[in-house]
Amino acid sequence: MLEIRDLHVKFHTRQREAVSGVSLTIRDGEILGLVGESGSGKSVTAMAVAGLLPRKQCSFSGQILLDGVELLHADRALLRKVQGKDIGVVFQEPMSAMDPLMTVGRQVEEVLRIHTDLDREARKERALAALTAAELPDPEAVYRRYPHELSGGMLQRAMIAAAIVSRPKLLLLDEPTTALDVTIQAQILDLLKKLNRESGMSMLFISHNLSVVRRLCPRAAVMQRGVLVEEGDIDQIFRHPQHPYTQRLIAAIPTRHRKEETP
Repeated sequence: MLEIRDLHVKFHTRQREAVSGVSLTIRDGEILGLVGESGSGKSVTAMAVAGLLPRKQCSFSGQILLDGVELLHADRALLRKVQGKDIGVVFQEPMSAMDPLMTVGRQVEEVLRIHTDLDREARKERALAALTAAELPDPEAVYRRYPHELSGGMLQRAMIAAAIVSRPKLLLLDEPTTALDVTIQAQILDLLKKLNRESGMSMLFISHNLSVVRRLCPRAAVMQRGVLVEEGDIDQIFRHPQHPYTQRLIAAIPTRHRKEETP
C-alpha cells in the first residue's frame, strides 16, 4: 500500500539530516504509529509522504510508493491529483489549519470541488455524510458554522471529516490529539479506530506519546534524530523494547505507582 524506501531529507539551513535512511511499509487497512520526540523527523517523514516538502529548501532522496506510484520525485501535477483525493491529512492545530473566513462545510467540500465533477448538492451531501462519520452532533448546523464557533474537539472532528470526505487510501495524522484534553483525546482515538474498522482506510499516526499510540496502533516505529531505531508489534515493543531510546520513552510514561511516589 505505502512503501517508504531509504528516505533522506536534509534542509539547507541545517547540518544534520532531518530524516536519515528511513524505510517503512504500511499495509492495506493497517494503522502504523510513528513515535518520537520533537525534532526526531517523524513530521518531516509525513510531509514527504503527503508531497508537502518545501523542495526549494531541502534536498531529498529515496522512494515513496503509494500503490506502486512513486511520489517523492513526482511532478506537481501528479501530486495535486493525489493530495486530498488519495492521501488525507489531519494536522495538530485545526484552528490554524482551517480558514477562519470560510464555513466548515465549504472547507470539508474543498477536496470534492478540486477532484470530482459533483454538483453543489451532491458535494453537500457527501460533506454532511463525512461530518456524520466524524460523529459531530447536528452536522447541518456544523456545516454552516465558522471554525471559531466550534470547540477544539469539534474542530478536530471537522478536520477529520475534511480529510476523509474523498475516501482516501491513506490518512496521515500528525499529532491530532496533542492539543485536546484527555477525555476528548480518547474520543478521537475511538473515532479513528471506528473509521479504520468500517472503511479499511490505512493510517499513519504520528505522536510523541507511546501510550497514546498503544491505544490505537497494532504496530509502531520509533524515530530518534532522523533515524528509525525500532519497529514492531506495539505490545512487543512495550514488553521488550530493544533500543535504549525506546526504553527511555517507556520509562517516561506516567503510571499510578510513579505518581504515588512523587512527593
